[in-house]
Order: sequence, then structure tokens, then C-alpha cells
Amino acid sequence: MSTFERYLSVWVALCIVAGIALGHVMPGLFQTIGGAEIAKVNLPVAALIWLMIVPMLVKIDFAALGRVREHWRGIGVTLFINWAVKPFSMAALGWLFIGYLFRPYLPPDQINSYIAGLIILAAAPCTAMVFVWSNLTKGEPHFTLSQVALNDTIMVFAFAPIVGLLLGLSAITVPWGTLVLSVVLYIVVPVLVAQLLRQRVLATGGAAALASLLARLQPLSLLALLATLVLLFGFQGDQILAQPLVIVLLAVPILIQVYFNAGLAYVLNRLVGEQHCVAGPSALIGASNFFELAVAAAISLFGFNSGAALATVVGVLIEVPVMLTVVAIVNRSHDWYGRGAKSGAAASMRP
Repeated sequence: MSTFERYLSVWVALCIVAGIALGHVMPGLFQTIGGAEIAKVNLPVAALIWLMIVPMLVKIDFAALGRVREHWRGIGVTLFINWAVKPFSMAALGWLFIGYLFRPYLPPDQINSYIAGLIILAAAPCTAMVFVWSNLTKGEPHFTLSQVALNDTIMVFAFAPIVGLLLGLSAITVPWGTLVLSVVLYIVVPVLVAQLLRQRVLATGGAAALASLLARLQPLSLLALLATLVLLFGFQGDQILAQPLVIVLLAVPILIQVYFNAGLAYVLNRLVGEQHCVAGPSALIGASNFFELAVAAAISLFGFNSGAALATVVGVLIEVPVMLTVVAIVNRSHDWYGRGAKSGAAASMRP
């Protein structure tokens, strides 16, 4: 992890301050940017989102799907967490904390929007930063790559239905046209563009050229993320200044779901006898979110000024420090995990 990535939360916090300040100083500029839309897609934000997402997807080698069977237990656990547990557990936590416990302290007209943002955040498994987390836990690289490639493939088909289902259960009107358009714009098209770029670079310059390209693109991706945050908080500034407690309250269900899903994935891998080098990245993939996609989808569906957009940004704010604590827990529990994994592996081989 580069120094810039390690202090991502610091840069995010600075962008929050800058966005709020600029929103007060230059409200006309932000209104102009907010009005630059076609079919409910904000063009400046769409460009920034692409700059965020495409470099991350260039890393993915979909040929790795052929290696999925090598660690089928870990793959199965991660898929279960990502698609059968995480979106639904986040929805439940959103209903409990935002819809009930914290309701008296939040703007009444934004309650449903906050819950929607949390659901969107949890419905997209992490694509890029998980490679960093996996490396920090000495994770099995082929497992991480094949799991991410599989998750990205599933996301193309499952993201919209899961988000639509949970928004519907939350009595939130689902703008299906915008939701499908978001999937096409921020998942399907970027995947195709990134893979075409990857194949072209590999064909002309090989692995060294690809590594060089990724090194140049990564800072661009993070800068685009930070620029998007400045825009978001330029629009959200008045609301945040009026109720700064909102960010703290939104962080509570996000923190709980991160530790819950990471812990569940880690323990399940131990029970089925999977190796620690697989269980670590499995827990981290299960816990982290594709927050770039979440921010883009929330803006497209509900707008800059929405509670949904703010909720996804809170996910960005706490991503790095929280995931580093999960990495620390995974590393420090290595010996404990090894004792249980051996027992689980032996039990799974008995007739």
C-alpha cells in the first residue's frame, strides 16, 4: 500500500472540508455542475466515476475464473457472504439503526434515502482495494484474483435485482430505468473497456507494460475519487453543518456489518478446513465494499443532495482504517486459526 493509499481517510476528511467550504463560497458553480445531466446521469460525475473504476477493473484477469475450483470451499464461503448475507444484513442494520433507533436524531425526509445508500453500499463487493488487503495478510493471490473476477461477473447480473428487491422491501420507490442504466454505465461498459485495454497492453508490451500502466492509473483513480467527494460535499455542506452527527450515526451500521461479515467469513472458512491464506482474503472480500460503484449508483438514483449519496461517502471515509483493523485481527489470529482449520479439514475428509 502506498503512502497515499494508507492515508486515504485523511485525504477524504480534507475533501469533506474543502467541499463544504467551496459549496458556500461558490454555490453557483456547484449548481451548474449539478445541472449537467442527460437521462438523469450527471456528466462530470460520470467522467470521474469512470476514471475511478476503469483502472481498478484493468487489474482483473477474467481468465482466473478457470482456477475457481482450486479453493472451492473459500470461494463458496465468500459467495455466500457477499450475495446471501451482506446486502441483507446491511438492510436489517439500516432498518434497525437508521429507521428506528437513530430516527429522532436524523432529518425525517432523508431516513429512507440513508437506508437506500447503505443497501447500495453493501450490494457491491470490493474489486480493487481487496488486493491490497489480501497482500497484507499474505493471502493466496490466485484465490483473490479468481474470487474478484467471479464477483465482478456476478455483479453484472445480481447488483440491480438485489438493490431493487431491498429498496422495495424498504418501501423505497425503485427507479428501475435509472438503476439498470447505472449497471450498464458503471459495471458493464467499464468492464468491457478495461478488459479491452488490458488485452491490448498485454499484446503489445506484456506484463511489464501492464504493471507500468497500472502504476500510472492508480493515482488517477484515487484523485478522481477525491474530486467526486469534493463535489458531493459541496452539495451536502449545509445539511452536514446543520447536523454533523449524521455522519457518526451512519457509520454505526457500516462498522457493525464490516466486522460481522468479516468475522462470519473467517469462522466459516475455519470450520470447513480452508487454509489461512484463503480465509484471510475471503474475510476481507466479504467485509469490504466497491464504494466507487456505490457512490456512482447513489448519485444516479437519488442525486447529489440525497442522504443515499452521503451514506455511501461515509463508507469511503471509514474504509481504510476499518479494513486495516480487520487485517490486524486476521494476522494476529493466525495460530488460533491454524489449530481449528486442521480439525475442520480432517472432519471434512471423514466418510
